Amino acid sequence: MLVLTRAVGEEIVISGDIRVKVLSVHGQRVRLGITAPPSVQVARQELLEQRPNGVWSKDRPSPVELKPNGQKHDGAA
Repeated sequence: MLVLTRAVGEEIVISGDIRVKVLSVHGQRVRLGITAPPSVQVARQELLEQRPNGVWSKDRPSPVELKPNGQKHDGAA
């Protein structure tokens, strides 16, 4: 596991086209923004654990909303 320290507004880049940005920190809660190609499914771990095989199927997409600015958001604050 790679462990990084980032400040609000800073990003990490994964495979050149996935970006994870620290949006805010409030106490023990960190708000992240994730920008990824449409082919990359992003989900919270606890949602994956509810799936029988632990993965999203192609016929049932992940419960991710698309915000007007094109960024994925799962509704969690």
